[in-house]
Amino acid sequence: MCIKERNASDSTCKKLLRDKGCFADLCNYAFFQGRQVIQPEELVSRENDLSTLIGKVDKPTEIKRYRDVVRKASIHGEYVIIGVEHQSTFDEKMIFRILNYDATIYINQVESKQEIYPVGSFVFYTGDKEWKSPETLKETLKNIPSEMEPYINDWRLPVVELKIMDARKLTNQRLKEVVEISQSMFAGNYDDLRNNRKIETENFMMAATFTRTKIKREDLPEGDEINMCEAMDKLFQRFEDQGMEKGETIGFEKGKREEKQNTLKEQLKVKLGTLSRPLEKQLTNTSLEKLNELTLNIFNVTSEEDVFRIIN
Repeated sequence: MCIKERNASDSTCKKLLRDKGCFADLCNYAFFQGRQVIQPEELVSRENDLSTLIGKVDKPTEIKRYRDVVRKASIHGEYVIIGVEHQSTFDEKMIFRILNYDATIYINQVESKQEIYPVGSFVFYTGDKEWKSPETLKETLKNIPSEMEPYINDWRLPVVELKIMDARKLTNQRLKEVVEISQSMFAGNYDDLRNNRKIETENFMMAATFTRTKIKREDLPEGDEINMCEAMDKLFQRFEDQGMEKGETIGFEKGKREEKQNTLKEQLKVKLGTLSRPLEKQLTNTSLEKLNELTLNIFNVTSEEDVFRIIN
């Protein structure tokens, strides 16, 4: 992903989570499986600039860290500080960044002689591939001597993946819409998007930014609210008028093809045992039309030759 796209995604995340309702709902999803423990009205904004001074008194070194979103929340009358980091790409060292951010908040509280509140953090991941990076410090560390393992402090890194979130556990309407639309865009599912309901135009554009779907504001009907059925009809009609392939233009076709490819590869591995490299490559380059044809004939496949005959 280019820097421009990543910055747009980061800005969109910060804008979404400046909404107290969205922030509280996402935290409840991350920490409490959707139970409404944190209430929007009990959130307090905190400065994102986490500066602290370390080193000798006469030659201190200032360390600056910037968190994406930080808020103080009251839970049953007790305050905690919550930090959310947005990631649109993998970062195998993310646990060290979280550890650094959290430790800096603790140091700042100690240095300023404030009451020391506990700190909790998680990652809101909007990438299209499964998050596979370590989610604890000990998972990252290699070859910990067994005798020392109980004495090595651990650090957890909860990750909320936009692509696989269970939207049924969300109660905030804006966050729920952004998640549902994003997941339809990731899957390339036009039918799910084309339904007769009204949503905020900004929510639709947020989902498009998160999923890197190439839609511009001017592609949609005017107004702060749009009817999804009308919006998608208008969008596709515009692309057809310009002689473009509507699916490839906004990313749906690509998503459908990749999903179909992965499903077929798994099915063929079950039927044939393994897949040769030439066949895997051929499947990757095969059109959606041919993949659909292969799906219809999957039960008649007994060899790789059968597959090549169908998709060529």
